[in-house]
Amino acid sequence: MVEHERTGPLEMLTWSFSRVAMWAPFFIVLIILYEVIMRYFFAAATLWVNEMSLWIAGGIYLSAGLYAMQQRSHIRIFIIYDAAPAWMRKAFDAASTICVCVFGFAVVWGGFGEAKAKFLRWETFGTAFDPPLPATIKPLILTMMLFLALQAVSNLIRDWPSAAWVRKTFDIFVTALVIGLAALAAYNLFIVPPEGHSVPLKWQVAIALFLVAAVALVLIGIVRDFNRTPVPHVEIDEIEQEVASLKEVNLPDETLSGNPPKPGE
Repeated sequence: MVEHERTGPLEMLTWSFSRVAMWAPFFIVLIILYEVIMRYFFAAATLWVNEMSLWIAGGIYLSAGLYAMQQRSHIRIFIIYDAAPAWMRKAFDAASTICVCVFGFAVVWGGFGEAKAKFLRWETFGTAFDPPLPATIKPLILTMMLFLALQAVSNLIRDWPSAAWVRKTFDIFVTALVIGLAALAAYNLFIVPPEGHSVPLKWQVAIALFLVAAVALVLIGIVRDFNRTPVPHVEIDEIEQEVASLKEVNLPDETLSGNPPKPGE
Protein backbone atom coordinates (compact mmCIF):
# COMPACT_ATOMS: atom_id res chain seq x y z
CA MET A 1 0.00 0.00 0.00
CA VAL A 2 1.25 3.45 -0.91
CA GLU A 3 0.62 5.72 2.03
CA HIS A 4 -1.32 8.90 1.50
CA GLU A 5 0.66 12.06 2.13
CA ARG A 6 0.42 13.71 5.52
CA THR A 7 0.03 17.47 5.62
CA GLY A 8 -0.78 19.86 8.42
CA PRO A 9 -0.63 19.65 12.21
CA LEU A 10 -3.42 17.10 12.67
CA GLU A 11 -2.07 14.56 10.21
CA MET A 12 1.43 15.01 11.58
CA LEU A 13 0.08 14.10 15.00
CA THR A 14 -2.11 11.15 13.95
CA TRP A 15 0.49 9.70 11.58
CA SER A 16 3.31 9.91 14.12
CA PHE A 17 1.50 8.20 16.98
CA SER A 18 0.04 5.61 14.61
CA ARG A 19 3.55 4.93 13.37
CA VAL A 20 4.67 4.17 16.91
CA ALA A 21 1.67 1.89 17.42
CA MET A 22 2.69 -0.18 14.37
CA TRP A 23 5.54 -1.64 16.45
CA ALA A 24 3.26 -2.63 19.32
CA PRO A 25 2.12 -5.99 17.80
CA PHE A 26 5.76 -7.04 17.65
CA PHE A 27 6.06 -6.34 21.37
CA ILE A 28 2.91 -8.42 22.03
CA VAL A 29 4.43 -11.34 20.13
CA LEU A 30 7.62 -11.07 22.18
CA ILE A 31 5.89 -11.10 25.56
CA ILE A 32 3.59 -13.97 24.55
CA LEU A 33 6.65 -15.93 23.39
CA TYR A 34 8.23 -15.18 26.76
CA GLU A 35 5.08 -16.44 28.50
CA VAL A 36 5.08 -19.69 26.50
CA ILE A 37 8.74 -20.35 27.29
CA MET A 38 8.34 -19.58 30.98
CA ARG A 39 5.15 -21.62 31.32
CA TYR A 40 6.05 -24.78 29.39
CA PHE A 41 9.83 -24.94 29.77
CA PHE A 42 10.35 -23.57 33.27
CA ALA A 43 6.90 -24.11 34.85
CA ALA A 44 6.90 -20.47 35.95
CA ALA A 45 3.93 -18.78 34.33
CA THR A 46 3.76 -15.01 34.52
CA LEU A 47 0.99 -12.93 36.05
CA TRP A 48 1.29 -9.94 33.73
CA VAL A 49 1.54 -11.08 30.09
CA ASN A 50 -2.18 -11.67 29.49
CA GLU A 51 -3.29 -8.29 30.87
CA MET A 52 -0.37 -6.49 29.22
CA SER A 53 -1.23 -7.93 25.81
CA LEU A 54 -4.88 -6.91 26.25
CA TRP A 55 -3.81 -3.44 27.32
CA ILE A 56 -1.54 -2.89 24.34
CA ALA A 57 -4.00 -4.48 21.90
CA GLY A 58 -6.68 -2.02 23.02
CA GLY A 59 -4.40 0.90 22.20
CA ILE A 60 -3.52 -0.64 18.83
CA TYR A 61 -7.19 -1.08 17.97
CA LEU A 62 -7.99 2.55 18.73
CA SER A 63 -4.98 4.01 16.93
CA ALA A 64 -5.57 1.74 13.92
CA GLY A 65 -8.98 3.31 13.34
CA LEU A 66 -7.45 6.77 13.41
CA TYR A 67 -4.71 5.73 10.99
CA ALA A 68 -7.27 4.11 8.66
CA MET A 69 -9.21 7.38 8.58
CA GLN A 70 -6.08 9.39 7.79
CA GLN A 71 -5.17 6.96 4.99
CA ARG A 72 -8.76 6.78 3.64
CA SER A 73 -8.53 2.97 3.91
CA HIS A 74 -11.70 2.30 5.90
CA ILE A 75 -14.47 0.21 4.32
CA ARG A 76 -16.55 2.19 1.85
CA ILE A 77 -19.24 1.23 -0.70
CA PHE A 78 -18.78 2.94 -4.07
CA ILE A 79 -21.68 1.58 -6.13
CA ILE A 80 -23.71 4.79 -5.98
CA TYR A 81 -20.78 7.08 -5.18
CA ASP A 82 -18.87 6.30 -8.39
CA ALA A 83 -21.94 6.81 -10.56
CA ALA A 84 -22.80 10.18 -9.01
CA PRO A 85 -21.66 13.53 -10.43
CA ALA A 86 -18.99 15.56 -8.67
CA TRP A 87 -21.40 17.85 -6.83
CA MET A 88 -23.28 14.86 -5.41
CA ARG A 89 -20.04 13.22 -4.33
CA LYS A 90 -19.24 16.36 -2.38
CA ALA A 91 -22.66 16.12 -0.74
CA PHE A 92 -22.05 12.47 0.15
CA ASP A 93 -18.64 13.28 1.62
CA ALA A 94 -20.05 16.17 3.64
CA ALA A 95 -22.91 14.00 4.93
CA SER A 96 -20.57 11.18 5.98
CA THR A 97 -18.28 13.68 7.73
CA ILE A 98 -21.23 15.14 9.62
CA CYS A 99 -22.28 11.62 10.70
CA VAL A 100 -18.76 10.89 11.99
CA CYS A 101 -18.66 14.18 13.89
CA VAL A 102 -22.11 13.65 15.45
CA PHE A 103 -21.16 10.12 16.52
CA GLY A 104 -17.84 11.32 17.95
CA PHE A 105 -19.54 14.14 19.85
CA ALA A 106 -22.14 11.72 21.28
CA VAL A 107 -19.46 9.28 22.47
CA VAL A 108 -17.37 12.02 24.10
CA TRP A 109 -20.40 13.71 25.64
CA GLY A 110 -21.84 10.49 27.02
CA GLY A 111 -18.60 8.93 28.24
CA PHE A 112 -16.71 11.92 29.61
CA GLY A 113 -17.99 11.68 33.18
CA GLU A 114 -17.22 7.97 33.51
CA ALA A 115 -13.81 8.29 31.87
CA LYS A 116 -12.89 11.21 34.13
CA ALA A 117 -13.96 9.34 37.26
CA LYS A 118 -12.02 6.21 36.32
CA PHE A 119 -8.94 8.26 35.53
CA LEU A 120 -8.98 10.38 38.69
CA ARG A 121 -9.35 7.40 41.02
CA TRP A 122 -6.88 5.47 38.85
CA GLU A 123 -9.16 2.45 38.52
CA THR A 124 -7.32 -0.81 37.97
CA PHE A 125 -8.25 -4.14 36.40
CA GLY A 126 -8.67 -6.09 39.63
CA THR A 127 -6.32 -8.99 38.82
CA ALA A 128 -3.04 -10.18 40.29
CA PHE A 129 -1.11 -7.91 37.94
CA ASP A 130 -3.78 -5.23 38.37
CA PRO A 131 -2.92 -2.81 35.53
CA PRO A 132 -4.86 0.48 35.19
CA LEU A 133 -6.78 -0.57 32.09
CA PRO A 134 -10.04 1.28 32.89
CA ALA A 135 -8.13 4.40 33.96
CA THR A 136 -6.22 4.58 30.67
CA ILE A 137 -8.37 2.93 27.99
CA LYS A 138 -11.56 4.84 28.80
CA PRO A 139 -9.98 8.31 28.34
CA LEU A 140 -8.09 7.00 25.30
CA ILE A 141 -11.38 6.02 23.63
CA LEU A 142 -12.71 9.55 23.98
CA THR A 143 -9.43 11.06 22.82
CA MET A 144 -9.36 8.90 19.71
CA MET A 145 -13.00 9.69 18.92
CA LEU A 146 -12.26 13.41 19.13
CA PHE A 147 -9.32 13.14 16.75
CA LEU A 148 -11.23 10.74 14.49
CA ALA A 149 -13.89 13.42 13.97
CA LEU A 150 -11.22 16.07 13.37
CA GLN A 151 -9.48 13.78 10.90
CA ALA A 152 -12.73 13.27 8.98
CA VAL A 153 -13.09 17.05 8.65
CA SER A 154 -9.46 17.34 7.57
CA ASN A 155 -9.98 14.69 4.88
CA LEU A 156 -12.99 16.58 3.54
CA ILE A 157 -11.08 19.87 3.39
CA ARG A 158 -8.09 18.34 1.63
CA ASP A 159 -9.77 15.81 -0.68
CA TRP A 160 -12.17 18.42 -2.06
CA PRO A 161 -9.67 21.28 -2.18
CA SER A 162 -11.11 24.19 -0.25
CA ALA A 163 -9.85 27.74 -0.35
CA ALA A 164 -6.47 28.18 1.28
CA TRP A 165 -7.96 30.27 4.08
CA VAL A 166 -10.35 27.44 5.01
CA ARG A 167 -7.51 24.92 5.29
CA LYS A 168 -5.28 27.33 7.20
CA THR A 169 -8.10 28.29 9.58
CA PHE A 170 -8.75 24.61 10.31
CA ASP A 171 -5.04 23.96 10.91
CA ILE A 172 -4.82 26.92 13.30
CA PHE A 173 -7.93 25.67 15.11
CA VAL A 174 -6.45 22.16 15.49
CA THR A 175 -3.15 23.56 16.76
CA ALA A 176 -4.90 25.81 19.28
CA LEU A 177 -7.17 22.94 20.38
CA VAL A 178 -4.29 20.53 21.00
CA ILE A 179 -2.26 23.15 22.87
CA GLY A 180 -5.31 24.16 24.89
CA LEU A 181 -6.20 20.57 25.85
CA ALA A 182 -2.58 19.86 26.75
CA ALA A 183 -2.41 22.98 28.93
CA LEU A 184 -5.70 22.08 30.63
CA ALA A 185 -4.50 18.54 31.32
CA ALA A 186 -1.19 19.81 32.70
CA TYR A 187 -3.00 22.31 34.92
CA ASN A 188 -5.24 19.60 36.38
CA LEU A 189 -2.42 17.10 36.82
CA PHE A 190 0.36 19.25 38.22
CA ILE A 191 -0.88 22.67 39.36
CA VAL A 192 -4.35 22.26 40.86
CA PRO A 193 -5.22 18.53 40.97
CA PRO A 194 -8.96 17.93 41.40
CA GLU A 195 -10.37 16.26 44.49
CA GLY A 196 -9.98 12.48 44.42
CA HIS A 197 -6.91 12.67 42.21
CA SER A 198 -4.70 9.60 42.74
CA VAL A 199 -2.67 9.23 39.55
CA PRO A 200 0.78 7.79 40.40
CA LEU A 201 3.78 10.03 39.84
CA LYS A 202 5.33 7.82 37.16
CA TRP A 203 2.13 8.00 35.16
CA GLN A 204 2.00 11.75 35.57
CA VAL A 205 5.47 11.94 34.05
CA ALA A 206 4.44 9.63 31.18
CA ILE A 207 1.34 11.71 30.45
CA ALA A 208 3.40 14.90 30.57
CA LEU A 209 5.82 13.48 27.99
CA PHE A 210 2.86 12.47 25.81
CA LEU A 211 1.42 15.99 25.99
CA VAL A 212 4.76 17.59 25.17
CA ALA A 213 5.17 15.28 22.16
CA ALA A 214 1.65 16.10 20.92
CA VAL A 215 2.23 19.85 21.16
CA ALA A 216 5.62 19.55 19.45
CA LEU A 217 4.16 17.51 16.57
CA VAL A 218 1.32 19.93 15.83
CA LEU A 219 3.72 22.87 15.93
CA ILE A 220 6.06 21.10 13.50
CA GLY A 221 3.14 20.26 11.24
CA ILE A 222 1.69 23.75 11.05
CA VAL A 223 5.09 25.40 10.50
CA ARG A 224 6.07 22.90 7.80
CA ASP A 225 2.79 22.77 5.87
CA PHE A 226 1.01 26.06 6.56
CA ASN A 227 1.65 27.41 3.04
CA ARG A 228 1.71 24.01 1.32
CA THR A 229 -1.20 23.11 -0.92
CA PRO A 230 -2.08 19.44 -0.35
CA VAL A 231 -2.52 17.12 -3.34
CA PRO A 232 -6.17 16.01 -3.58
CA HIS A 233 -6.67 12.34 -2.82
CA VAL A 234 -8.08 10.40 -5.78
CA GLU A 235 -9.53 6.92 -5.42
CA ILE A 236 -8.04 4.63 -8.08
CA ASP A 237 -9.66 1.33 -8.95
CA GLU A 238 -7.11 -1.45 -8.59
CA ILE A 239 -8.29 -3.32 -11.69
CA GLU A 240 -8.21 -0.20 -13.85
CA GLN A 241 -4.75 0.61 -12.49
CA GLU A 242 -3.50 -2.88 -13.37
CA VAL A 243 -4.95 -2.70 -16.90
CA ALA A 244 -3.33 0.70 -17.44
CA SER A 245 0.05 -0.61 -16.26
CA LEU A 246 -0.20 -3.59 -18.63
CA LYS A 247 -0.92 -1.29 -21.55
CA GLU A 248 2.31 0.57 -20.85
CA VAL A 249 4.33 -2.66 -21.22
CA ASN A 250 5.31 -3.42 -24.81
CA LEU A 251 4.57 -7.12 -25.13
CA PRO A 252 5.66 -8.98 -28.27
CA ASP A 253 2.93 -10.00 -30.68
CA GLU A 254 2.20 -13.69 -30.55
CA THR A 255 1.03 -15.54 -33.63
CA LEU A 256 -1.04 -18.60 -32.97
CA SER A 257 -0.18 -21.24 -35.53
CA GLY A 258 0.65 -24.86 -35.72
CA ASN A 259 4.34 -24.15 -36.45
CA PRO A 260 6.35 -22.89 -33.46
CA PRO A 261 9.08 -20.33 -34.24
CA LYS A 262 12.57 -21.67 -34.84
CA PRO A 263 15.41 -20.79 -32.46
CA GLY A 264 16.90 -17.41 -33.27
CA GLU A 265 13.80 -16.10 -35.03
